[in-house]
Amino acid sequence: MRVLVIEDDVELAEAIGAGLRRERMAVDVAFDGVTGLAAAQVHDYDVIVLDRDLPGRHGDDVCARLAADGCRGRVLMLTAAATIEDRVDGLGLGADDYLPKPFAFAELVARLRALFRRAQPALPPVLEAGGLVLDAARRSASRDGRLLDLGPKEFGVLELLLAARGRIVPAEELLERVWDQMADPFTTAVKVTVSRLRRKLGEPSLIETVPQAGYRIGP
Repeated sequence: MRVLVIEDDVELAEAIGAGLRRERMAVDVAFDGVTGLAAAQVHDYDVIVLDRDLPGRHGDDVCARLAADGCRGRVLMLTAAATIEDRVDGLGLGADDYLPKPFAFAELVARLRALFRRAQPALPPVLEAGGLVLDAARRSASRDGRLLDLGPKEFGVLELLLAARGRIVPAEELLERVWDQMADPFTTAVKVTVSRLRRKLGEPSLIETVPQAGYRIGP
């Protein structure tokens, strides 16, 4: 899952970003509405955590613009105001969920994952192929009963390949969905990560490289 956090409280924004990365999410952070909107218009985020009271460009304006642009990413709006009127206003602008401050980090994570599931085509909670079992909710993966020790990027790539159900996934799509905006578009990170995954998955190999196209997990 790729997440954009737009929050002007630098300490809070960085704490949220660090916590979500520990949850194996790819996270970008912006500290004002102008920068945040620009990032959301360039990158394909799954979920956007949007503070309402932002400098530069108010969160309400950012939310309305994202909705007008047809942004695919789901929007979770944050605010210190917790009245019913505030929540109604935020949802009316196009937000998909609303979370008042202060909040429990576990609840934030749960809401983000719920929004991510709603944004995707319906998939079973457990993905399987060739003896490989991936449980996204428990963040665990195994093959033939052997638990796999996967890093965040490895898990993210494997999840996208399994979810594609045999479709070829271009390296560019994997880079966009699993890495953050600091990733060099010419990096070999996807190739290296797929190579590590193959070693960890063992034989017979499950991940197929399709020349000039990308990767897929065969039937």
